[in-house]
Amino acid sequence: MDALDKIDVAIADRLQQDGRLSNARLAEQLALSEASCWRRHKRLEESGVIEGYQAILNRRKLGGGVLAFVQLTCTQHSEEVTAEFENIIQACSRVLSCHNTTGEADFLLQVVAKDLDDYSRFVEQVLRKLPGVSSIRSNISLREMKATNRLPISELLVT
Repeated sequence: MDALDKIDVAIADRLQQDGRLSNARLAEQLALSEASCWRRHKRLEESGVIEGYQAILNRRKLGGGVLAFVQLTCTQHSEEVTAEFENIIQACSRVLSCHNTTGEADFLLQVVAKDLDDYSRFVEQVLRKLPGVSSIRSNISLREMKATNRLPISELLVT
């Protein structure tokens, strides 16, 4: 896809704020024809700029009282061990995100659990059994001050 213009950025930004925004309403807000707005919107999806849509759920209201940030250090980095590690993490619904990082730890995970007992069981039954993992360090969130998936599009595209 070519570079995004101001209209593409505006479409992406508005859909990021409200993924349920209708094409008619979006076109009206941006002073575009519905056909033009729809074509741009589809192009953003097809190019992968827009990957999908989802509802933002309140984890606490759904029983997810504990949010943990887990640093994993590995001693084995072979292709086989790494592939098995990645497959297990991908399949684990409690792991909200996993990043291969620089610094002391090799991976940083964000994990949700019902309570501390539930998290403790997850550590014993899943994390301690991960291949190649030599160290697990958990930080439990005491208070969430900010949580968002919204990207600062305009700031990222400044050249």
